[in-house]
Amino acid sequence: MDLLLATQAVADVAAADMKIWAYVGFIGLVIVFLALDLGVFHREAHEVTMKEALGWSVVWLTCGVAFTGFVYLAYQNHWLGLGLQTPKYDGGSIVLGEVNGATAAIQYLTGYVVEKSLAMDNIFVIAMIFGFFAIPAKYQHRVLFWGIIGALIMRGGMIFLGAELIMRYTWILIVFGLFLLLTALKMAIIKSESDPRNNPLVKLAKRYFRTVDFFDGQKFFTRRTLAPTYRTDEATGLQVMEPAPAGTLSAKRAITPLFLALIMVEITDLVFAVDSIPAIFAITPDPFIVFTSNIFAILGLRALYFCLAALIAKFRFLKPALILILAFVGVKLLLLAAPPYLDNIGLVANELKGIKIDPILSLGVVVAILVSATVLSIILPAKEEKEGGQAHG
Repeated sequence: MDLLLATQAVADVAAADMKIWAYVGFIGLVIVFLALDLGVFHREAHEVTMKEALGWSVVWLTCGVAFTGFVYLAYQNHWLGLGLQTPKYDGGSIVLGEVNGATAAIQYLTGYVVEKSLAMDNIFVIAMIFGFFAIPAKYQHRVLFWGIIGALIMRGGMIFLGAELIMRYTWILIVFGLFLLLTALKMAIIKSESDPRNNPLVKLAKRYFRTVDFFDGQKFFTRRTLAPTYRTDEATGLQVMEPAPAGTLSAKRAITPLFLALIMVEITDLVFAVDSIPAIFAITPDPFIVFTSNIFAILGLRALYFCLAALIAKFRFLKPALILILAFVGVKLLLLAAPPYLDNIGLVANELKGIKIDPILSLGVVVAILVSATVLSIILPAKEEKEGGQAHG
C-alpha cells in the first residue's frame, strides 16, 4: 500500500513538472506571434486600415478558436501531463483529478468567449484615452502593442495568484461571485469616471518627471525641447522628420504623450482584469485553461480595437449584455461555492453540495446573450442615429 502511494506521488510530481513545459511552449508561441507582429508586419509606424484590422482580427480569432483543438487533443492524450492531477470543481470544493479532452475544450472555448466579450468594454475606454491625448492613428498600434505586453505579465501573475488562493481557500470563490455581481450592478447604475486628467499616476508622472506636449515620432521618451518639423521626401512622398536644431536637445529625457497614453492603457487593462479573471474562474479552476483563454482573448484586442472603435457605439445593447454576462458568472460562482458554507453559518441543518452549471449550458448562455445584443442593436438602433439616417435620406 505504501509502495502504491509512493508511486502515485512520484507520478503526480512528474505530471506537474511536465505541465511547466506546456506553459513554456505556449509563452514561446505568444512571443513568436508578437515578434512577427512588431518586427515584420508593423516595423514602420503607419495608420492601420479597416481592411488590415479585419484581416488581423480574423487571424487572431482563428488562432484563438483553433487552439480549442489543441486543448482537446492535449487533455485527451495527456500531453505534457495536461489533464492529469488537474484542479476541477466537485460539489462546491476543488479537487485534483483527471479532466478529459471534451470537458477541457468546452471550458477553454467558454472562457475565451467570456473574456473576448468582456474585452469589448475595454475598447470604449481605449478610444477615449487616444482621443484625450490626441494620439495619431499611425502611433496607436505601438501603444497597444506594448500595452498588451504589460497586460500579459500582469494577467499571468494575477491568474496564478488567484489559482493558488482558490486551491487553498475555496471560500474566495464566494468573494469572486459577490464581486462580479457588484461590478454588474455598478456598471448598470453608475457612470464610470475615466478622464485621464483625474488619474493619480498621470498626475504623478507630470509632477515628478519632465513631460512634453508634442510627439517625437513613435518614441515614448524624447530629448527634444521643441516640437519636430517635417518635410516631404520627393522620392517617396512620405513625411520625414527633420533633425533637431543645434543646441535644442536636453540632457534629460522627457515623457511624451505616447507614454502617458501607455500608462493609461495599462491601468485600464488592470481594472478590467480585476473583473474578468474572477469571471473565468467561475468556469474552471485549471490555471492552464484560464491563462491560455485569457491571453488569446487579449492578443486580438488591438485588431479588434481598430475594427470596432468607430463602430462599437452603434451596438447600444452591448453594455447591457456585458452586465448580464458578469451577473450570470457571478451567480454561477455563488451557486457552486456558497451552499457548502451555509451549514457553517447556521442557515441550513444539513451540509449542501454546490450546484455546478454544465459548461455547455454556460457557453450557450454567453453566446445567446451576445447574439441577442448584436441583433437587437441592428434592429433597434439608437433613436438619434435612426432619426439622423431618415433625415439624411
